[in-house]
Amino acid sequence: MDVVALIGRILFVVLFLGSGFAHLTQTQAMAGYASSKGVPAAKLATQASGVMIIIGAVMLLLGVWADLGALLLVVFLFPTAVLMHAFWKETDAQAKQLEMIQFQKDTALGGAALLIFALVVKLGDGLGLTVTGPLF
Repeated sequence: MDVVALIGRILFVVLFLGSGFAHLTQTQAMAGYASSKGVPAAKLATQASGVMIIIGAVMLLLGVWADLGALLLVVFLFPTAVLMHAFWKETDAQAKQLEMIQFQKDTALGGAALLIFALVVKLGDGLGLTVTGPLF
């Protein structure tokens, strides 16, 4: 089961690593989108969230205080779902559908990150192939 847990962590964080690096390498484009959604200090928010995503993903991947890493992803995902994918504000049916899908993706990933947090806290080193135990 240790290997299964490691494979699950790897598969889970791949999305966040790619997204985090995109936040840092495509900052202008992503900040422009964030600004269009009303995010204040969009460039700084894009860079800060990119760093937070990468740190959380690496912590979870390596099993270094994986509980804290999972919480960092939660702190990114739920506000992002509400601020960036407010489907209830859309009037165009196609735009509304696309935003709803993104909202649901972010909330589902946030739920998965919360579950990972709970499992790491509950099982600690028993979750398998981690560098440290849980922080909390």
